[in-house]
Amino acid sequence: MMRTRPLKVALLGCGVVGSEVARIMTTTADDLAARIGAPVELAGIAVRRAGRPRPGVPEHLLTTDAEALVGRDDIDVVIEVVGGIEPSKSLILKAFRGGASVVSANKALLAKDGAELHAAAAAAGADLYYEAAVAGAIPLLRPLRESLAGDKVNRVLGIVNGTTNFILDKMDSTGAGYSEALEEATALGYAEADPTADVEGFDAAAKAAILAGIAFHTKVTAADVYREGITEVTAADIASAKQMGCVVKLLAICERSADGTSVTARVHPAMIPLSHPLASVREAYNAVFVEAEAAGRLMFYGPGAGGSPTASAVLGDLVAVCRNKVNGTTGPGDSVYAQLPAKAMDEVVTRYHVSLDVDDRAGVLAQVASVFAEHGVSIDTVRQQGRDGDAALVVVTHRATDAALSATVDKLRALDSVRDVASIMRVEGE
Repeated sequence: MMRTRPLKVALLGCGVVGSEVARIMTTTADDLAARIGAPVELAGIAVRRAGRPRPGVPEHLLTTDAEALVGRDDIDVVIEVVGGIEPSKSLILKAFRGGASVVSANKALLAKDGAELHAAAAAAGADLYYEAAVAGAIPLLRPLRESLAGDKVNRVLGIVNGTTNFILDKMDSTGAGYSEALEEATALGYAEADPTADVEGFDAAAKAAILAGIAFHTKVTAADVYREGITEVTAADIASAKQMGCVVKLLAICERSADGTSVTARVHPAMIPLSHPLASVREAYNAVFVEAEAAGRLMFYGPGAGGSPTASAVLGDLVAVCRNKVNGTTGPGDSVYAQLPAKAMDEVVTRYHVSLDVDDRAGVLAQVASVFAEHGVSIDTVRQQGRDGDAALVVVTHRATDAALSATVDKLRALDSVRDVASIMRVEGE
């Protein structure tokens, strides 16, 4: 039997995602009620500035007083799609103190203060759900947290930022440089006016922290994630990847160590073989590989951003949280029982693609090879191409630590025969 008293929802933020959430809640109210077992009512929408046109959004629900809205004693659920650390954090904590559950899309806040927010939710007997914080519409966090709860996840590897994937895809498919590809991404609305969070890897690093924490049942923050962006990726890097039968992607990689005593989380550009499923992820799409002991390899793919896809994830969480409210229960909370330390990047073992500009004369290759051997970095393949007294020397290594590779590169730069270390890029997915 459906209960008659509606569950009241406060919406914080009415931008691209928030306005779509409001629209869907308004136009599908009957369906949502049937799925939840109770009517759900949008009680108010907090915005920074009133008076702006918001087509399809009930104007009488708008308010600039977010604190008052969250503090109402009749609010059952708060949806936060404002972003940033403050005032979002304070508003979410206030919602918990009032007994409301929270649905959030705030990856930066969750990657920084997720443990504190989970503790506040648990103390209040409330839910904290945030499927929309990672990979847009793709159902990913709940499968990790619930469907794979009986399995052991060892690795999560994926493309979790649509802006950077669009840029790298255009560089690969058209031969454009980074600046030209970024300009196109901005014109099409895939990149913000200030794209720093995307192109420097901050957005992906926050998502990697969330993924690693859930996958490995341990506390991981954005500060634990090694981060490199794509601003240094050149057309020459893309061309080198093509010659190797690879493509360049910005990857988020979360791994449990072989002995199970630590975890790593990193975000950086990497070459992956064209045979790898992630190589075919085009435009602004996201895709994530999960490797578990019993389930094997699973792939999640779909639109990773945008108003409608992200709103879909928010509404999915809203239904789950409201069902819990109706049944007087809460869903899974924070699981950090493993308490595994995060290993530094210097200790991470991977493969590398190193491009050198060297003198085109006898003995240079042997000299370069001896430097790699001196630091315990074995060579997989070497490709050399001469041109007017100079040569391009491309070395692909076997697996080595970041520290060993760094020491090797420092020594190479000191050689008279090496004019420049043109680029260094990791190679994944062999």
